[in-house]
Amino acid sequence: MKARKETEGKSPATSFVTGWDIGGAHLKMAQCRNGEIVMARTIMTPMWLGTDRVKEALKNLADLRTEGGGNVFTMTGELSDAFPSRDVGVATLLDLIEEEFGEEETLIYAGRSGLVDLASARQLGGDIASANWHATASLSAKLAGNGLFIDMGSTTTDILAMRDGAVIHQGYSDAERLLTGELVYTGFARSALIGIASLVPVRGRMTPLMNEYFANTADLSRVLGTLDEADDQYKAADHGPKTFAGSIERLARMVGRDSGDLRKEEWIDIARWFSEHQLRMIHDGAFRVAALLSSNAGAPVVGAGIGRPQIKRLAERLERPYVDFGSLIPASNEARDAASKAAPAAAVALLGLEHFS
Repeated sequence: MKARKETEGKSPATSFVTGWDIGGAHLKMAQCRNGEIVMARTIMTPMWLGTDRVKEALKNLADLRTEGGGNVFTMTGELSDAFPSRDVGVATLLDLIEEEFGEEETLIYAGRSGLVDLASARQLGGDIASANWHATASLSAKLAGNGLFIDMGSTTTDILAMRDGAVIHQGYSDAERLLTGELVYTGFARSALIGIASLVPVRGRMTPLMNEYFANTADLSRVLGTLDEADDQYKAADHGPKTFAGSIERLARMVGRDSGDLRKEEWIDIARWFSEHQLRMIHDGAFRVAALLSSNAGAPVVGAGIGRPQIKRLAERLERPYVDFGSLIPASNEARDAASKAAPAAAVALLGLEHFS
């Protein structure tokens, strides 16, 4: 059901829509004014500690919410282990949205069912759950026509085919998409290294890894110089310093060593090997998904998320041009990078424009 402002007897209101993506680890928001994304934010909200963290983040954003306008929501936070099931998670987050924003001029993105009001959303839990990928890929398809849409966040990577202006997908739920290669459970900051590989070459010998959460992918990116520190909002695995030296120490523990055991260049090579292995995981998914593009060999890769450094490397490997999501959408120059990092929020804001006109 569409929501429209009552404009009879008065001048049309300024088009202002805020998009929200309520995730399991971060809350993302993007504000769209007169058809252009003008601001975007990503805020740490550990859903596994309860929805109070989301409410606190919304309270801290109060100054940015004073302009009113419409609000459009998507979510992945229902997957958090704070909830006994995804259905309960969706229902709980819908309750939170209603409590914080009310029903009027509030829309929920229900993926294949489109944008719906809160009352309708309560009957569409299966469509709403973790459908943020559908929003970003659908908008990208409308703008790019053909290609691969890839969004690499802190924990996961979404890979979707775009053909003739529409998103083409073989799976819809997380379980289905894991089987099709459209969801690869590895990310740019929060993924444990033990989830990327079980062996790593150390001085030419394949060395088993410690089955512990000693280091994560933010450590790799930090060592390799590709990390924007603002994108690593959580504490390090050992709660130690988030520095080059600190990341080397954590990487060393993964192979039962201390940082002084190897030269700096050797640790950088090990980080590079992990990064390459992760890229192969994503490449495997992209290779499978690209089969849906048929003969569109020159169609671009549209990259979004904090993991765009990896996506750019992937585009080269696939021999496809790279297009940044932030440059594809209408956005101010100041907001483009943040909008790409908060792509689902930017997408639902833009998709919601016509519903609030």
